[in-house]
Amino acid sequence: MPQRRADPLLGLTLLGGAILASAVLSARYSPAPTQPRTWLYYKRLEKPRFTPPDYAFAVWGPLWGALGLAGWRIWRAKPGAARSRALGHWFGAQALNVLWLWLGFGRRNRGAMALEAAGTLANAAALTDAARRVDGPAAALTVPYLAWIGFAGLLSEELWRLNSDRRI
Repeated sequence: MPQRRADPLLGLTLLGGAILASAVLSARYSPAPTQPRTWLYYKRLEKPRFTPPDYAFAVWGPLWGALGLAGWRIWRAKPGAARSRALGHWFGAQALNVLWLWLGFGRRNRGAMALEAAGTLANAAALTDAARRVDGPAAALTVPYLAWIGFAGLLSEELWRLNSDRRI
């Protein structure tokens, strides 16, 4: 019996809901002017010289857009184990993004944030690989996210290292 393609309405609901939840929760824990306590905490941290300017973090909008499109392409791919694996990593990316922010800025645990960043990077690499096995363009759409997560992981490690002996 041939397998049917996934229901598009269900896909839009699940994928869109995951992105929306990730974005809303991320905004809650992000060091942004809309979160004054978190913003002040972030400003007090000693940062590495390669920390980008604050406006560079607006990259998350396009990254979420690309991830959303990648998720949609994966959702619409032929059902099977490879598609399920890619979707698992895609949904994992949404949750891990929030966890990283919550650990680092909600809980203010820079060590846990740095360790979690390694897990997020591993998941991002697995997402790109799993997407490649399902849909080449979807995999290409995940590459900027993978690169940014790698950079964010390096920043996390440096924030931990530079501030390990500081009470902030």
